[in-house]
Amino acid sequence: MLRKIFKWIGILVLVVIVGGGSFAAHEWYADKPFMFRAYLDRTPVKVAFKDPETLTSLGFLESMGINGHNAHLDDAHPDGTAEFFAEMKAFGEGLSQYDNEDLDANEQLSKEIAQYLAGMMADMEPFQYHTYPANQTFGIQSAFPSFMDSSHQVHSPEDAENYISRLNELRRKHEQYLLGLKIREGKGIIPPRFVVDRVLEQMRDFRNTPAQENILYTSLARKLEEAKKINDAQAGAFLDQAEASINESVYPAYDLFINYFSELEAKAGNDDGYWHLPDGEAAYKLALRLFTTTDYTADEIHDIGLSEVGRIQAEMLEIFAAEGIDVSEGYSEAMDAYSSLPEFYYEDSDEGRAQILEDYQAILDDIDANLDDAFNIRPKAGLEVVRIPEFKEETAPGAYYEQPALDGTRPGRFYANLYDIKATPKFGMRTLAVHEGIPGHHFQVAIAMELEGMPLIRRFSLFTAYVEGWALYAERVAWEQGLMPTPADNIGRLTAELFRAVRLVVDTGIHHKRWTREEAIDYMLANTGMAESDVVAEIERYIVMPGQATAYKVGMMKILELRQKAMDRLGDQFDLRDFHDVVLKNGAVPLDILEKIVDEYVESTLASEQGSSLT
Repeated sequence: MLRKIFKWIGILVLVVIVGGGSFAAHEWYADKPFMFRAYLDRTPVKVAFKDPETLTSLGFLESMGINGHNAHLDDAHPDGTAEFFAEMKAFGEGLSQYDNEDLDANEQLSKEIAQYLAGMMADMEPFQYHTYPANQTFGIQSAFPSFMDSSHQVHSPEDAENYISRLNELRRKHEQYLLGLKIREGKGIIPPRFVVDRVLEQMRDFRNTPAQENILYTSLARKLEEAKKINDAQAGAFLDQAEASINESVYPAYDLFINYFSELEAKAGNDDGYWHLPDGEAAYKLALRLFTTTDYTADEIHDIGLSEVGRIQAEMLEIFAAEGIDVSEGYSEAMDAYSSLPEFYYEDSDEGRAQILEDYQAILDDIDANLDDAFNIRPKAGLEVVRIPEFKEETAPGAYYEQPALDGTRPGRFYANLYDIKATPKFGMRTLAVHEGIPGHHFQVAIAMELEGMPLIRRFSLFTAYVEGWALYAERVAWEQGLMPTPADNIGRLTAELFRAVRLVVDTGIHHKRWTREEAIDYMLANTGMAESDVVAEIERYIVMPGQATAYKVGMMKILELRQKAMDRLGDQFDLRDFHDVVLKNGAVPLDILEKIVDEYVESTLASEQGSSLT
């Protein structure tokens, strides 16, 4: 496998080196099927090679002895964004030189996906500054320490030197970010006041931590201790350099942000939705299309959410009643009573949190061993459960998934948030493990990465409705396969689906119907039974990332719709394993393209059966 990767990467590097001119200059590609694949790969490869942090995260160049990029941070200058949109425009225009008649079915699908991406990028360009780069959930102020901790590997003295180099480059990157932040300010794109307050609190806490207690220092210390090629004397010297760099480079870089946001604080208001920004309504409409890959309006999504909330709560009330819970006062009270049962919670201690991680791993191992009736295809990459770094747990989501390294040196990771022990009830753990891990994100993402012969845009594209829709659909599959065997497990599954239905309501409520942050929090608290700390973090996430939260339920409902359509057409010929092969073996795609893929699978299966009956 590694030799294939080396060969594949070598080809891609050759494409980058040889293909230095404009896209239009290489019309001879169109006569060579292989060169169509090379054309599709060339733009993402060019983008990746401009971003040293991306190269580090992908993790394959180190296997070839190429690691100079690990000494540098990305270029965050606004001019780079303009260049990216220009490249995507040229890329989209260049696709027209490849006639469908000269492409096989899979290449035509790749072309259709590429055209979709290029068209979406063109639509996004006028709204490129309608974002909040510094935010409390996934902002630039927390991204750097997270990246250094999770992605920058230290196995040799050179790796440690590169680590120090990156610490010293941070001021340059923050100065570049400030240019973009000031452009937004000039356009009137200022985050709500609570976002500014949260970001300032995070940065001040980070800045006021003694250097030797900072995650940038402790992470390096751990990696040096584990590095076999670094002796104790070298490790001590590197740690001394890191301490100096944190004090002299990293903290001054954060001071730039602290000073800027301290002044911006007075300009920030209390309107939370995108509607309050210049062209905010148009920006939100585009966000919904981007994340759902549909043309559903905000009102349609809001109404779907309300309907689904009612349906799911009714199912849960039936289970509660069967479990002896009083349901006379409605869902909220019944959920509170159920979720208050002490047997569902771990000890609020380091030992309790360690046990949660162990139990998550045991759940994943059990589920992985019992999926043969539902899946033919499995990822080669492994999966491990780790805790979200404590410095960002308070405002981080309940869990998230990190893809494995392309060269197999790092497994996929399921990050669990252990900040609030009450936010990890045992009845929800199987569902969360399925969603983030197996057969959810880990199956979908790792399988896509491992698809041989596919262009990069098919292996790494992240159409959110497909990706998150699959993970939510996977929860349903695990239940159908008997892998959530208890009523508590089913309550956990329905709670998670209800959570995604509520998201349809609150996201559109905030950004379209002009709900306040407090109104959205109140609705989610009343209709989910989630811990208040989680609800606040979620609502604040939707405020800084409009539309994304709607993708999960929209995607799940579409996959279920397509599955039912295939079952109705195929009858006894329907095989769930084959259906999942069709969905997973094409990588992430827009939902309308997924429907075409499933329709073609149905027609092909019917034709095959008809042909065999004639013989």
